[in-house]
Amino acid sequence: MKFTRRDVIRTTAGVAAGALGSRFVGSPALAQEGLKYNPEDGAKLRLLRWSPFVQGDEDQWLANTKRFTEATGVEVRVDKESWEDIRPKAAVAANVGSGPDLMFVWFDDPHQYPDKLHDVTELGEYLGSKYGGWYDGPKQYATREGKFLGLPLATIGNAIVYRESWVKEAGFAEFPKDTAGFLELCKALQAKGHPAGFTHGHGVGDGNNYAHWLLWSHGGQMVDESGKVAINSPETLKAIDYAQQLYKTFIPGTESWLDVNNNRAFLAGEVSVIANGISAYNTAKINKDKDPKLDEIAKDIRTTNLPIGPVGKSVELFQVTTAVIFDYTPYPNAAKAYLQFMFEDPQMTDWITSSAGYCCQTLKAFDNNPVWKADPNNAAYAKASATLRPNGYAGPLGYASAATMADYVLVDMFAKAVTGQATPQEAMEEAEKRANRYYRV
Repeated sequence: MKFTRRDVIRTTAGVAAGALGSRFVGSPALAQEGLKYNPEDGAKLRLLRWSPFVQGDEDQWLANTKRFTEATGVEVRVDKESWEDIRPKAAVAANVGSGPDLMFVWFDDPHQYPDKLHDVTELGEYLGSKYGGWYDGPKQYATREGKFLGLPLATIGNAIVYRESWVKEAGFAEFPKDTAGFLELCKALQAKGHPAGFTHGHGVGDGNNYAHWLLWSHGGQMVDESGKVAINSPETLKAIDYAQQLYKTFIPGTESWLDVNNNRAFLAGEVSVIANGISAYNTAKINKDKDPKLDEIAKDIRTTNLPIGPVGKSVELFQVTTAVIFDYTPYPNAAKAYLQFMFEDPQMTDWITSSAGYCCQTLKAFDNNPVWKADPNNAAYAKASATLRPNGYAGPLGYASAATMADYVLVDMFAKAVTGQATPQEAMEEAEKRANRYYRV
């Protein structure tokens, strides 16, 4: 079966919602409890979000939006763009002063144009107080100087997705928990004709998640606590050396992969191990009746967290998305009413459930959603919001950290070194120069 992008992302809301749709926070859909935004007369909203990799996410978001319109009379148009197009479109809208009223943006993007975003501190504090508090990592991406630039919507977890039978065929009874064992596994898998595949291209999620894990697991960091660029280090060289060894076990072409490519390669049986959200597994499950090969793959898939490196602890980026309101909107009250409605139970409960393990809650009160225990493969994604390390580590989040990531400085460093376009030292020094353009040291 040949997969289009739409095929790869598709799963159903009905399966997850039907099996798991319990509402556990207990607030009625329109509960305000002292906070109420009255939409402006004639208000109409446009939301631009990223294209879903799990169809249940989009289906439930649209269903919840319909509930909002029925309750308030405010029409909301929901458009979507590819993951890679979200960042530049958000920057253009913010700086030009026109476009969608609301948008789902990535990582620390709100810090690139904080003065262009509507202050939602009142709403952020209300939701945090009502629903057990925000997880610190997502909150850092959405706040600046004590103010909410947006609302942390979800963390899209990233984990190892692998074929259990092939790992055993390679001589491993269980998946290695450290980077040394992981490298040996990948060598053995390649020898058996089952190469690994990790994104060295400009994948907003997969490329950044992999590159940051490589760096952090070996003790490297882009900047120090003061925000001084610190990428030129022995630890970085160790991370590059490890990446070079892993790359030799990969299927050809990963340096050009975007976020959809590893899904496709894995579901086509071309690779044995990838780092991905739960979407690859869900796609195989949902489409197993259409293709016997997908049924076989679905039964063979297992997930686990990325191996621990020399630093001795789990250090993973994960992908955070924040819902922002642009300050140019003529309908700020309607926009805040919409976000409040979507974050309240039961809307948020239903959305997390229907996302089938793909979108991890940022508010602690939603931790007990039964979706996390509905399938053993979901467990690796359940704590993404609680355990993530923010992009700007170890320095502060801000324009520089956001711009450095948006320019794929770290991703390009590894890609150039592993493909031989530059020596490890040259790739590291180039990354240092590029990062210093933003940190202006």
